[in-house]
Parts: sequence; structure tokens; C-alpha cells
Amino acid sequence: MTISKQIEDALVLDADVGPQSVEAGIAGGQAIAFTCRDPCKETENEDTVALLPYGPGAAVLVVSDGAGGLPAGKRASLTAVNTLAQSLQTAMDKTTLLRTAIMNGIEAANLAVLALANGSAATMTVISIEGRLTRSYQVGDSEAIVIGQRGLVKLQTTAHSPTGFAVEAGFLDQRDALHHEDRHLVSNFIGTTDMRIDVGAAVELDLRDTVLVASDGLMDNVHVEEIIEIVRKGPLADAAQGLVQVANQRMQNTDSEQPSKPDDLSLILFRNTAVPGKR
Repeated sequence: MTISKQIEDALVLDADVGPQSVEAGIAGGQAIAFTCRDPCKETENEDTVALLPYGPGAAVLVVSDGAGGLPAGKRASLTAVNTLAQSLQTAMDKTTLLRTAIMNGIEAANLAVLALANGSAATMTVISIEGRLTRSYQVGDSEAIVIGQRGLVKLQTTAHSPTGFAVEAGFLDQRDALHHEDRHLVSNFIGTTDMRIDVGAAVELDLRDTVLVASDGLMDNVHVEEIIEIVRKGPLADAAQGLVQVANQRMQNTDSEQPSKPDDLSLILFRNTAVPGKR
């Protein structure tokens, strides 16, 4: 594993081959970041994940997935995350509002990947944690979910894909979408002239709420209701291990009626442990 420090105490996981993970206390809670290569391929892992602090009480969680089928996917995802991290550092020094800093950082990441001029692209999903508030920023089909202890879904992003939009519109069942022949298609990328940022509404975190940010290596292999049941309670490390185990089993078992789409797998879990009313 390569862990780069683009900004003070930032953790950027850049794992080419073997599975790697890191745990950290951040933004009044606990976070676990994990990434591993597609178990069915020998080429490098094209995902990059990051935990980026933004001052003492805030953080930015990032999952970026190099676009499959395009050249230099790893370089694209790593360039995008590094650029975002550097942009956040500059913004933090200027005490820029976090929402503005993230938007500017994603725009800078898009320009940086475009400047590679090699045809590469990447998805990027960002979650901000600021006090008890969280917000999503999405480009592509990596997704984010906020889950309460009782299984209440407080936030769920929509994959920027034909199947993702069909599910959101009610034309396609969420479970059926994982088996759809067009599930692999993505309609929005970092590194394109028409990149757009889907910004979610702010959501208030209660004590023990859990935030998940994950690449399609997880979201294309594990049903949302399974994710909720695994994540909503118990130790955070057990939740991460449970998600990875189910996803890897599905990827390697193509004969099952369950979804099976081998891919690089990356995720971040964050659990709010801050007592309401306290900073």
C-alpha cells in the first residue's frame, strides 16, 4: 500500500495489488477506508480512496474509480484525488467554506484529469462531515448511503447511469438493476468537458449513524438491504469485513442467482460517535 500525505494528516490509499485498509479517528467519529483489486484480474487496482481532514471538526471522504475500458484509469483516479486534496489544503488555509472548497476541488480535479490528455477518466463521490452535518457530492456511479442504527436510510445517492436513473424514476426495481445488461454504463465522469456535480442536501447525523461511500465493486454486487443490515450496528471493523466478504464471494461465484460483477472494490465507513450538543 502507498499512503500519501497530500495535506496534514490526510490519508490517500493507493493500493496497486493487494487489499489494504486504514482506520482513523476523524471529524468526531471513526472511519475505516478499504480498497482491493478485482479478484478476477491481474492488472492494477484503478480505485483511489482518501480520508481528508478539514480543520479540527470536519472531514472529506472520497472514493474515485478509474473508468474501465479507458486508458490509465489508475492515473486518472489518483490525479483526481490528489488534486482535490491539494485544493482543499489551499482552501483550508484561506478558511473557505467547506461546500465551496469541495466544489472548487472537484472542478480542479476535472481540469487536472483533462490535462493528462490521455483519454482517461474517473468517477468521484465525496462525502463531507462537518459537525453533525453530512452532504454528498457525486460524479459517476460510486455511491454514498447514510444509515441509522435501526436501518433508516437518511441519504442515498443515485448512480449516474441509465439503470441508476431508471431506479430513481421508478421504472426499474433496485434489485433487478444489479442484473441489468446496461449496469456497467456510466454517464458522468471526472475528466470530461461536460462533467457535472450532483450535490445532495445536508443531512443531520445522529449518534451512531454510519456513512458509507463505495465504488461499484460493492454497489454492483451487494443489495442495498444487505448493506443496511451489515452496516447499521456492531463494530465498524466487522461491518467493513462483512461487506467485503459478501462482495468478493459474489464476484467469484458467477453461477449464483445473486449479482456477480467482478471489479475493483473500495469503500469508506464513517460512524458518528460525537454526543449531540457537544463539539
